[in-house]
Amino acid sequence: MGGSSGGGNRSQARGAATAYPIKVANTPEQSGMDRGAQVAPCRPHGNSPAAPALGIGSRSGARTLPGRPIGRCPSPVNMALCVAAPSSRLAPVCSSRSGLRPLAAVRPALVPAGLSASPLVRTSLVEQQRRAVQVRAQQQQPVVAAAAQEAQLDPLESSVAKVVGAQAAPTVVTLSFIAFWYALNIAFNLQNKVIFNYFPYPWFVSTVHVVVGALYCIVAYLLGAKKASFERPITKDELAAIAGPASMHAIGHVAANLSFAAVAISLTHTVKTLEPAFNVLLSKLILGTSTPLPVMASLIPIMLGVAAASAAELSFNWMGFLTAMASNLTFGFRAVWSKKAMNTIKNLGSTGIYAYTTLISVFLCAPGIFFFEKGVWAAIKQQVAEKGATQFYGALLSVGLLYHLYNQFAFNTLARVSPVSHGVCNVVKRVAIIATSVLFFGNKLTTQTQIGTAVALIGTWLYTEASKKKPEPKAA
Repeated sequence: MGGSSGGGNRSQARGAATAYPIKVANTPEQSGMDRGAQVAPCRPHGNSPAAPALGIGSRSGARTLPGRPIGRCPSPVNMALCVAAPSSRLAPVCSSRSGLRPLAAVRPALVPAGLSASPLVRTSLVEQQRRAVQVRAQQQQPVVAAAAQEAQLDPLESSVAKVVGAQAAPTVVTLSFIAFWYALNIAFNLQNKVIFNYFPYPWFVSTVHVVVGALYCIVAYLLGAKKASFERPITKDELAAIAGPASMHAIGHVAANLSFAAVAISLTHTVKTLEPAFNVLLSKLILGTSTPLPVMASLIPIMLGVAAASAAELSFNWMGFLTAMASNLTFGFRAVWSKKAMNTIKNLGSTGIYAYTTLISVFLCAPGIFFFEKGVWAAIKQQVAEKGATQFYGALLSVGLLYHLYNQFAFNTLARVSPVSHGVCNVVKRVAIIATSVLFFGNKLTTQTQIGTAVALIGTWLYTEASKKKPEPKAA
């Protein structure tokens, strides 16, 4: 009897503490909490509400573990949410000291039993969770965007991105290519003209240009720098596709050097502004491509400017003028044939295409030496005797490297920008070359030549602008 009475008193003593039952919401956010967790009452321990007891639920009833402050239970609405694990584990899940998930982590998933059926409470909890997901997504967006942008960069851009950032890296690389293209092209034109002034053998010098370029590519390929040379072996069909444009490139290169040797650099580059006119004519004859009237009209100031500049040029001669025109014609064929042929070449970049173009040009330029410049060997001996082998051959080697590298950067720039943007860059390049050549060699330009050159350059700019607005051809 005494034992029963004592047990009853202890039971009543435990019952004196108010218990607030809670209900676990069945939501996916219950990560880290067992689905089989039982609900235990939260009981204040002793006289202090700041030191509640942890109740562990079981079939035999709840027992309290005093001295573990985990929260407050002032009311059924704002109460500490205590969840007990299954009786097989007997491990509380709201005590961080016991190795279980902290109370704050599971609070959004717990609803007081008395309010579990309230639509207002459920809506509020869902809205809070939705806002939390939106905030996390907004915080992650810049990181994800930056990672995606960085993944699209090529190796060179990735290296530059470490200094200027991933967003600015492509622009910095493109502008660097254009700057190197301009600098190398100007240096080539000046050095090339200096050589022609004492060694007027353009077939031989043209062959040196492409031989040095081919040797550069071969050495780079053998040293493992394949991306800076041929990139990969090509098939017979790919060789045939490259051979047509490469042959026009070789002939145009020789023709341009014949003009450079005969007249001033400024006149040659002024005449070469007519190249777009040849492109339009050949595109119509070979590809059947019609050119809009505004584009055709922009060619008029180019032709008038070239005529005016050539007529008043002090160094004018027909050899220099006609070879410059022949260069325009062959480079026009190169541009048109490239559009038809390059569609068959896959997985070969602009560097590789130009490397094979240079190699093919060697076999096309070299035979001309034996047909047109048989006296070159005696001239070489004379120059070596006067200047020394180091200076003479060093000048040829340097101009060959400048030629290959400036064309390489021109091809790389074309691969990164649109053809129209590349055309605009060409106009600016010719302005820079004409200006530097006049200053370097001290050439005197008549007023008519200056006006004609300016008109031709403005016409070239108008041509690129009109081409930019040209409508795309309709699919058949």
